[in-house]
Amino acid sequence: MNSKSTDPAHVTPPSTGSPPRPGGRYRVLLMVVVPLLAAVAGVGFYLHGGRYVDTENAYLKATKTPLSAEVSGPVREVWVHENDAVVTGQPLLRLDPEPFRVAVERAGAQRSAIATELTALQAEYRETRARIGLAQADYAFAKRERQRQRDLVSKHFVAESKLDKVEHAAAVAQQQLAALEQQHQRVVATLGGDPMRPIEQHPRYRAALAEEQRAALDLEHTLLRAPWSGRITKVPDRGEYLSAGNVALVLVADRELWVEANFNEGDLTHVRSGQPAVVRVDTFPGIEWQAVVESLSPASGAEFAVLPPQNATGNWVKIVQRVPVRIRLSQRDGELPLRAGFSAWVEIDTGHRRSLFGLRWPEPKQALVGRTTP
Repeated sequence: MNSKSTDPAHVTPPSTGSPPRPGGRYRVLLMVVVPLLAAVAGVGFYLHGGRYVDTENAYLKATKTPLSAEVSGPVREVWVHENDAVVTGQPLLRLDPEPFRVAVERAGAQRSAIATELTALQAEYRETRARIGLAQADYAFAKRERQRQRDLVSKHFVAESKLDKVEHAAAVAQQQLAALEQQHQRVVATLGGDPMRPIEQHPRYRAALAEEQRAALDLEHTLLRAPWSGRITKVPDRGEYLSAGNVALVLVADRELWVEANFNEGDLTHVRSGQPAVVRVDTFPGIEWQAVVESLSPASGAEFAVLPPQNATGNWVKIVQRVPVRIRLSQRDGELPLRAGFSAWVEIDTGHRRSLFGLRWPEPKQALVGRTTP
């Protein structure tokens, strides 16, 4: 028999009851505490949700203005290069001005010729008035002489042949007076009905002056200037012929850029103009731009497509539409070189707060606009 079996030090005392199982407290934690925390987190997520909407389908936009030549001609000089920065009023290029200078000279000569012609007509007007006065005096004398000869012929003091000569002279004087009066009316009509009006107010002179001014304006339009500051692209080569109305080059503004964010239609329930937003540009990670919702598009992007979708078909499948939202960026100190077409991320604070059984998520102490990214 083993001696250890009878050793009092190795005798196991009898069991009085089963000890507590260590896994019991974890079972309570998993079955009660964890579901309670999950429920609280779910309620908090629900109450906090719906206020902020965001999208990565957003891109920077800038004003792109095609600059057209207002006159036709070959490019004589080009003072900018591709992607150069320009300021308002800076000369960009000049078309060949020589044909337009010739047109200005021709229009000026035409105006001077019309002025000379009108001056001569005014002199002719004064001359015809004097000649009419003389013809009236001759005709009055011829009528009196005719009457005297008629009296003498009736008394048989003179021959009738002399009366015939007097009658002929009176008729000639009358016709000359009528011809002068017709000439006088023609001169008055040529002078616009008012012979005493200054030449500068005559319609023909004003038309000639307008033609000269138009030629001078065409000459001025051979010089193309930047309407505002930005960057130039699509620069033509020297000697290239530009037609009036065709695009000569493109000016892309480098200020007052905006973001076009394409939100899902379901995210726009509480989005309104004037709401604050935050914009991040992929090119400059960690930097935020303060922004404001400027406007919402009146239609989805699909409505402006070249071929809008036709949904009245038997094979219809619902597709979530996206609506462009215009976001206006606020200026920053030390503005970074943003470019049109950059990808961006946009988040809008709609201010909407959900409620559940009277509970609401508390208002934050700091507005979304003004927060900084660490």
